[in-house]
Amino acid sequence: MAGKVKLEVSEGPMTGKVFLFEDHDTFLFGRSSECQACLSSDPKVSRHHFILEANPPDACVRDLGSMNGTYVNDLKHGGRGEGEDPEEGAKRQYPEVSLKDGDRVRAGDTELVVRVEVPVYCRECGRELPGAARKEHEWVDGTFICPACRDKLAAGAGKRDKPPPPEPIRCKKCGKDVSKEASPQGKGDYLCTSCRAQPMELIKRLLERARAGDKGLVAIQGYTILKELGRGGMGAVYLARHERSGEQVALKVMLPQIAADERAKQMFLREVDVTKQLRHANVVEFRDAGCSDGTFFLTLEFCDGGSVDKLALASGGRLSTNDAVRIVLQALDGLDYIHNATVSVRLADGRTAVVKGAVHRDMSPQNILLSGPSKVAKVTDCGLAKAFETAGLSGRTRSGGVAGKLVYMPRQQIVNYKYAKPEVDVWAAAACLYNMLTGQFPRDFPRGRDPVQIILSTDAVPVRKRNPSIPAALADVIDHALRDKPEIPFKTAAELKRALEGAK
Repeated sequence: MAGKVKLEVSEGPMTGKVFLFEDHDTFLFGRSSECQACLSSDPKVSRHHFILEANPPDACVRDLGSMNGTYVNDLKHGGRGEGEDPEEGAKRQYPEVSLKDGDRVRAGDTELVVRVEVPVYCRECGRELPGAARKEHEWVDGTFICPACRDKLAAGAGKRDKPPPPEPIRCKKCGKDVSKEASPQGKGDYLCTSCRAQPMELIKRLLERARAGDKGLVAIQGYTILKELGRGGMGAVYLARHERSGEQVALKVMLPQIAADERAKQMFLREVDVTKQLRHANVVEFRDAGCSDGTFFLTLEFCDGGSVDKLALASGGRLSTNDAVRIVLQALDGLDYIHNATVSVRLADGRTAVVKGAVHRDMSPQNILLSGPSKVAKVTDCGLAKAFETAGLSGRTRSGGVAGKLVYMPRQQIVNYKYAKPEVDVWAAAACLYNMLTGQFPRDFPRGRDPVQIILSTDAVPVRKRNPSIPAALADVIDHALRDKPEIPFKTAAELKRALEGAK
């Protein structure tokens, strides 16, 4: 479901300013100049006071160990205890608070009013109703209807003000009534919680329909599932073989947490179209994609060597210096291509635009796969998580779950998430190398501490403190690459590659 979240400053020195979120983004409030809402002159506001994460129409806020706490509707959340200094206050993670339309968020002398705009649709024909018409056409059951459909139903029932009850929302697989767990405005395909927990059954059902000739499932026609390769929060990945050619592919299943309407489907598939255009020896090739019955499916090049994190695990948690550097150099070639590739983008209105470069945003050892006897490294899942969230398919956002893996994320990706530059991928590639060589993350993330606050306020631990056997010249390059204050030193993947090659 599309929507907008607005923050309107109602009190304080920024009164009248509006912050608008139309897709997934983060918002930092504090005295630091890097905050989107910077109040350097307010002594009641901490350097990093709170973080808000919006994934319209959802939004939530979390205090970051501020001195005076963050207030939502006059109720205090977070804030350091009496006598605690900033370091002590940052040692724990404060609970997140979900926000709804009309909520008031206060920090220091500034108050922001939350405005949530959610599109509504006629329950009969599915047409979106203009904002001004929503109240007029709201019915007692929480749904809306356009004038034409209302008149049609009224004529049939003989009573304009007593419409028939709406059809229940049903799971696209099992048919169960899911009206209580799905939004009444959910006009798209919805899968119940039980069916989402069984992705294998969902994809097998679609493969059977594809075999029977369903034209909407051509992308997976002729494939047979061999085994599961992995599972995550958005779905699962399977090894599949084409019955005629014998070719093996990775079949990725992605399951929305909400009703997938046509707008969301097309938005996500347009993003996948961009990924399908990427062709490079160090980038996993996307073959095809589609969606049916609330289930998204993608076929990708199968990399028989698995992911780098599994290779490291099988090697005792670390890789040799030669293996780790070789893998990262190849991954950097893939990133350099992704950052500079020219691709065509299909716009919502049907037009086509040409853009240069993309940002991966989720570089990690899990997203570097190995292929063939020589174990060629290939970058995978470029932009998929962000595209899924931008389309609104990931459901409710959480202020502690910025898209991507926080342990491989530089501070620039937190403070400027929406407009992150390629350099955040370069930093993450260096973090991957750090992890391969040490079995640990660049920053320490103690249990119970706020990971976002850790990223904003701490530096990477020098790599030789984790593993003293790493050559000094290589360690110097890694430590330099993992600086992110005040900026990331290596702006391009090619720059980091040259530095690593020079340290051999």
